[in-house]
Amino acid sequence: MSTVLAVIPARGGSKGVPGKNLAPVGDAPLITRAVRECRAARLLTSVVVSTDDPGIAAAAHAAGAEVIERPEDISSDTATSEAAVLHAMGVYEERHRVKVDVVLLVQCTSPFISREEIDGVAAAVLDGADTALTVAPFHGYVWREAAATGGQGVNHDKAYRPRRQDRPQDLLETGAAYAMRASGFRAERHRFFGRTELVRADPARVLEIDDPHDLARARALAPLLDGGRNAIATGTSVDHESYSRFPHFPDYLPTRADVDAVVLDFDGTQTDDRVLVDSEGRETVSVHRGDGLGIAALRRAGMPLLILSTEENPVVAARARKLRIPVMHGVDRKDLALKQWCEEAGIAPERVLYAGNDVNDLPCFHLVGWPVAVASAHDVVRSAARAVTSAPGGSGAVREIASWLLGKELTAS
Repeated sequence: MSTVLAVIPARGGSKGVPGKNLAPVGDAPLITRAVRECRAARLLTSVVVSTDDPGIAAAAHAAGAEVIERPEDISSDTATSEAAVLHAMGVYEERHRVKVDVVLLVQCTSPFISREEIDGVAAAVLDGADTALTVAPFHGYVWREAAATGGQGVNHDKAYRPRRQDRPQDLLETGAAYAMRASGFRAERHRFFGRTELVRADPARVLEIDDPHDLARARALAPLLDGGRNAIATGTSVDHESYSRFPHFPDYLPTRADVDAVVLDFDGTQTDDRVLVDSEGRETVSVHRGDGLGIAALRRAGMPLLILSTEENPVVAARARKLRIPVMHGVDRKDLALKQWCEEAGIAPERVLYAGNDVNDLPCFHLVGWPVAVASAHDVVRSAARAVTSAPGGSGAVREIASWLLGKELTAS
């Protein structure tokens, strides 16, 4: 499997907009917005932020990125983004003992960058291009001042003004995302070499923040452009109603036609989130027999199933053996584990139902097409879900999900 690394360069110093990378736009700082879109992208292995600023480092870490401290000699306002990406890629490879195959440069100064654009440039290089960048259709006439002759047309003859539909389509570099084959990038030390693929972005979302006026425009546009895309995977306090990615489907429940696999959190989803500890430190939890019935019915129906838990606990493994379904537990990054499982199983994440209850499930919610919260879930999780069970965790919530998918088939079993 290819290692695809996204690097977000974010210096602390900015002359045009002081503290720019921590400036809030919409519901989060610019650095947080970039990190969470990268983490929601399907093709990335890891996201790192290269910075010389402790505040940016803290915000990046809270958003789920790995932080790489940028040396002073490549932290000035004359240092190139390429230098920061090369350094971060080298540190990441040494730290994790891996070789990066594709590296992305993602700019947090593009506040409306999307996970689709990030996946788009990554996919272009994975599919054979040497480099890729995001572009947007551009129809304007470009002029340049010349001392001797006055204004000169750059992309047109000023003596001839053809209709827009009669002109070649110009494409504007958005500055949001770039992808490079890592071996070529190391050799060339530049983001463009070999065959370059152009990945089109939505022109309505193209905005690069270079001065205070750009920042003001971004803040004005955020309520219109963000919608429900940016469900925050942190404990940040904002209006929970704005978290939902699926505001148009409040009453629609998934059926078997919508879902190809079911992935279940354990604590708080299959249990009531309580742990009983005896005098020797042994832990026990309470589960619901109806949930076992529902899982058995899904298994008999041929539905791929997985238990995914951050807890490395023999109770989780024992329950998985009892249910005869696979388990991944003791994982630090549930979203990466889920992404890898989907790739290995050949299952599209948008066809996965993931059921959870707490904020550490939110990164997985962003990956799948059917994030489901149990009734007892944290308010933030409920707001980010596409559907919510009527039963709490550990009280039949999983059986309820099985009944959505199987309907009469579950009743008959």
